[in-house]
Amino acid sequence: MIQVLYKVRRRALALLRWRTRGVKVAAFDAGGRVLLVRHGYGRSDLWMLPGGGLHRRERAEAGAVRELAEETGCGLAGAAVLARFEARAEGRRDTVWLVRGRTDDAPQPDGREVIEARFFSPDTPPPEASPATRRRLAELAAGRVAGGAW
Repeated sequence: MIQVLYKVRRRALALLRWRTRGVKVAAFDAGGRVLLVRHGYGRSDLWMLPGGGLHRRERAEAGAVRELAEETGCGLAGAAVLARFEARAEGRRDTVWLVRGRTDDAPQPDGREVIEARFFSPDTPPPEASPATRRRLAELAAGRVAGGAW
């Protein structure tokens, strides 16, 4: 059912050309590992940074805290915006803020929206990490997150 709703929403956004705003969260544990998730919709075979849409008038930092808690059950300390990106996939125009922070919690995905969540070394992401996730992790490791195209 979640796959069907995801496809309907994606199609509606493309047809109506709505502009969306969202966040991606680079949540690091005390060991320097980054939290990645696999969603229960879309490309569920890919590991990605957790995140999602912002509420109206919600700041990126607050949205990152909320989305990380909703998707993984983890808290986020020291949330800070690193960069703003533009994503133009599937006919949509999305503004995405990359937010970095720290978590001391063990992820507990809900099994529906997020089917798996694990910490990985940012230097060696899993082979199934999305291309955008790989780019962001490489930028984080190099200390050069400049924004631009997602």
